[in-house]
Amino acid sequence: MSGAMRHAPLAMDGQMFRELGHRLVDQVATLLEAIPAGPVTRDESPSAVRAALDLTGPLPEQGTAAGPLLEQTARLLFEHSLFNAHPRFFGYITASPAPIGMLADFLAAALNANVGAWTLAPAATAIEEQTVRWIAELIGFPVACGGALASGGNMANVICFMAARAARAPWDVRAQGVAGRTARLRTYASTETHTWLQKAADMAGLGTDSIRWMAVGRDGRMDMAALRQQIADDCAAGDVPCLVVATAGSVSTGAVDPLVEIAAACREVGAWFHVDGAYGGVAAAVAEAPEDLRGLRLADSVAVDPHKWLYAPIEAGCALVRDPEKLRAAFAYHPPYYHFAEHATNYLDYGPQNTRGFRALKVWMALRQVGAEGYRQMIGDDMRLSRELAEAVCRDPDLELTSQQLSITTFRFVPQELRAAVMTAGVERELDVLNRALLDRLQREGEVFVSNAVIDGRYVLRACIVNFHTERADVEALPGIVVRRGRELLAQLRQSGASTAVRPV
Repeated sequence: MSGAMRHAPLAMDGQMFRELGHRLVDQVATLLEAIPAGPVTRDESPSAVRAALDLTGPLPEQGTAAGPLLEQTARLLFEHSLFNAHPRFFGYITASPAPIGMLADFLAAALNANVGAWTLAPAATAIEEQTVRWIAELIGFPVACGGALASGGNMANVICFMAARAARAPWDVRAQGVAGRTARLRTYASTETHTWLQKAADMAGLGTDSIRWMAVGRDGRMDMAALRQQIADDCAAGDVPCLVVATAGSVSTGAVDPLVEIAAACREVGAWFHVDGAYGGVAAAVAEAPEDLRGLRLADSVAVDPHKWLYAPIEAGCALVRDPEKLRAAFAYHPPYYHFAEHATNYLDYGPQNTRGFRALKVWMALRQVGAEGYRQMIGDDMRLSRELAEAVCRDPDLELTSQQLSITTFRFVPQELRAAVMTAGVERELDVLNRALLDRLQREGEVFVSNAVIDGRYVLRACIVNFHTERADVEALPGIVVRRGRELLAQLRQSGASTAVRPV
C-alpha cells in the first residue's frame, strides 16, 4: 500500500467485473448446451486429471490475469468432470442442477451473508424461514415447524438426531452427557438406513452399538413385528427407546417404510419418530406416490434434500422439526433473540454451525419460479420414466428386473441362455462377477452412468432418475446399451477362459 489509495490484487472495478462475468456466462451456457451430445464422464486416471489441470506444481509466487484464468478453468472443468446434468446420468441420487439455482448461488455469493445471526443477515434469514415453511408445506408436514438448511442429507439427519437425543433423554444429556449411564438411549432403524446414522450415533456419544438394526422384508421395508419385539426387550432391560428412524426412499431401491405403523409404535413408548426423507420425502407431493409417504405428517422430524429431488445445486439439505423449541433445545445456549421487540431467528441456535452460507436462496428462487405444481410435474415425470424403464427391462430377454420403487429401477444382465440355471450357486456367483465388470465398463465408457445395489444377495445394476433433462428416449436407450456392452464383455470372458458358468450351453 502506498499513498492514499490501496491497491488490492483481488479487487476488480465494475467494468472489468461485468466483462468477465458476461464472458463466463456465455462460455458456461455454451458448455452446458454441449453436455447431452458428449459422454457422461471420461475414463481418466487421477494422475491424468491432475496433469490436465496442472495440479502438481507449487503455489505460484505471481498471479494470473483473471480473464484467461476464468476461461481456462471453465473449459478444463467441463473437460474433466462427471455431469449429473447429463440426461443419461442414472447413477447416484444427485440431481441435475436447476439453472435458476446456478444464478442464485452467484447472487448469494455476491451478498456473502453469514446466515447465523439475524443482525448479520436479515433478508437471508427471512428467506430461509420461508423456504423451510414451503418445503414443509410441499411434503405435508406442519408449516409451524422449526427447521434449517444444512449441507445435505447427512447433516440434516444429524440435526434431527440431536434434537431427538435432547428431547427424549430422561436426564440433561447436553450438560451431563451419556458417560456412566446404566440406561442406554436406543435407536431403531432398518438395515436399509443410510450410513448417516452411524455417524450421528458416534458424534452424539451414544455409540454405534446403541443402534438396533431391524430386518426388512423382500420389499425393503422395516419388519414391524421385529421392531415392536426389540423395543419391548430393551424396555424390559431398562434401556430407553430414544428414537425410531424410518426411511422414505431407501438409497438402494427407493423403499418406503410403513410410516403410519412406525408412528403408532413410537407413540406407545414415547420414542421420537424421525423420517429420513432425504431422497423420497418430496415425492409425498405427488398423487401417485406410495401411500405410506402420507405418514410424514406424523413425524417428530423429517430430513429432506433439496439438492436431490428439488434439483437445487449442491449443497442443500433441510432439517424439519415439528416443535421449533425442541430444535432450539438441542443447540441453543442463550434465550430467544428479539429485535425491535419481535422474535427473530438466529440460525446458530438451530444447528451446529455458527457461520452459515445462504443456501436457501437457490431453493427459494426455484420454488418461486415453478411453484408446487411445477415440482409435482417434474417429480411425477421422473417416477413415470422409471416405471417405463422397468417395463423396457422386462421386454429384454437378456435383462432381469429386480425392483422398481419411486424413481429407482434395479435390474441385472442375465444372458438368456443362462436363464434355466439362474439360482444355482455357481451361476449366481458368475452373474455377480459379470455384472460387477459390466458396471465398471459402463461407468468408464461414459455412454450412460448407472450404479449398483445388492438385493437378496445378488449384485444388480441400479438406475435412479432425479433429472429433469432425462427424456423417454434416454430411458429406452439404456437397456440396449447395457445388453450390448454386456454381450461384448461376455464374449471377452468366454474367449479368455476367465469364466466357467457363463460359457455357452
